[in-house]
Amino acid sequence: MATWLKDAIFYEIYPQSFYDTNGDGIGDFNGITAKLDYIKSLGCNAIWMNPCFDSPFSDAGYDVRDYKKVAERYGTMDDIKNLFTEAHKRDMHILLDLVPGHTSEEHAWFTESKKPETNEYTDRYMWTDGWLCGGAGLNYIAVRHLEMQPTSSISSNASRLSTMVF
Repeated sequence: MATWLKDAIFYEIYPQSFYDTNGDGIGDFNGITAKLDYIKSLGCNAIWMNPCFDSPFSDAGYDVRDYKKVAERYGTMDDIKNLFTEAHKRDMHILLDLVPGHTSEEHAWFTESKKPETNEYTDRYMWTDGWLCGGAGLNYIAVRHLEMQPTSSISSNASRLSTMVF
């Protein structure tokens, strides 16, 4: 465990409802950056940010379409990099809420996995011939009865996700 975690006091942020800096009614990375001093003044030295990855937002961003891209509604990759830079200047840390247990049905891994021919993505999701099925007649297991959120095979995806660098 990282040593800073032992003394971490987290402030949880759902970006969409936090602070809007561009007037579109949706919170954004620049809004979080603008409030870092306030969060620090509360005694917090870490932020737990709910999913901010590219998503169709059928489940508040937990249905990730692309783990390597931020949701445009929150800003750009440069905006999130600036957020991390500014947080680190204040001796703060940010944890991004990463959900490897499922993705959006629009994720590239899933679109490849559902192809009839075996490929490197075939085993990344849990497929069944049983009664638990996803949408459009596809026999995949979905999360929380949301057919747009196929359940990934953790053993297959964990090693791939652990190598992601933000």
